[in-house]
Amino acid sequence: MDYNQLSTQLFSLINGVPHKTANLANASALLYNTLDGLNWAGFYLLENDTLVLGPFQGKPACIEIPIGKGVCGTAAAKGETVVVDNVHEFPGHIACDGASNSEIVIPLFENGKVVGVLDIDSPLFSRFSPEDKEGLEKFADILQKEIFA
Repeated sequence: MDYNQLSTQLFSLINGVPHKTANLANASALLYNTLDGLNWAGFYLLENDTLVLGPFQGKPACIEIPIGKGVCGTAAAKGETVVVDNVHEFPGHIACDGASNSEIVIPLFENGKVVGVLDIDSPLFSRFSPEDKEGLEKFADILQKEIFA
């Protein structure tokens, strides 16, 4: 996967566009339709101490996830990317879609505080490589600079 090209596409889509929901919707569509082996790509946004479902592509999802719970809540609580090769072995995994087998969650920051997460699921085990982690973190950096800055 050419993550530099993906990031360039994202920047072109959202640069100068002042609509957060629309930008996140386009970002999730871009990921879902570009990356192979996904069954869900989207966002959860922090409201008080709860991650609330935001724009996404894929099957219907859990609406609320408490901070510290599941992969998304753990990434938000730690403020760092979490990659899980087999979600069924992750303590406290929240199974919104039983077809998901691996997951990557990247926290999103505004002024140094977590404001949400980018969540990507796959029906494949061990779908997300170190290259995916690095590329998706750069993708998230663009979102943070363009949407949450």
